[in-house]
Amino acid sequence: MIGGSDLRRDEEVQVLARQDGVRIERITSRGHVSPPGFWYDQREHEWVTLVSGAATLEFRDPDERLELKPGDHVLITARRRHRVAWTVPENETVWLAVSFAPSAAGSGEDTGPVPG
Repeated sequence: MIGGSDLRRDEEVQVLARQDGVRIERITSRGHVSPPGFWYDQREHEWVTLVSGAATLEFRDPDERLELKPGDHVLITARRRHRVAWTVPENETVWLAVSFAPSAAGSGEDTGPVPG
């Protein structure tokens, strides 16, 4: 998750743990969005949950838009293109992200947001 304006501090990414192909991060956004036309295309699966704030994610193949509130979570499978379309500008949006290799994922099916 990248982007932001010249008045906002950089988005903060703190690695909380890393071992055997699994990485757990705490990400703090302050109105950050992905740059226009930019799409993440990661080799790892990424499970994210919104701890606080609000955010909108966009996906490709198939096209989908998810609005997230605290407690919602989603599994983004490897190679599924996605971007951060919006995070609330007036407060911090805090994410917890767990990235892991596809071989450790089980079925690997995408799941939509799950209310908290």
